[in-house]
Amino acid sequence: MAQDSSTYGGGERRANPRLRELVDEMLATIRAAHHVELWSPQERASCEAEMARIMGSVREHALARGRATRPE
Repeated sequence: MAQDSSTYGGGERRANPRLRELVDEMLATIRAAHHVELWSPQERASCEAEMARIMGSVREHALARGRATRPE
């Protein structure tokens, strides 16, 4: 069952203006590139690998922050 974003830390995401700006920029780029081949297959693979690395770092940071704020 999907969780409501308002009960899953959504407020914190919305309260971070830099993160919101980054997400908005990424979404605008994706929308602009929709159905337009902007990258070669090698560039696409490189960008996908970079995105996976970035998202792994974001997840790691979020999990570490969650552990640091959770009472024992």
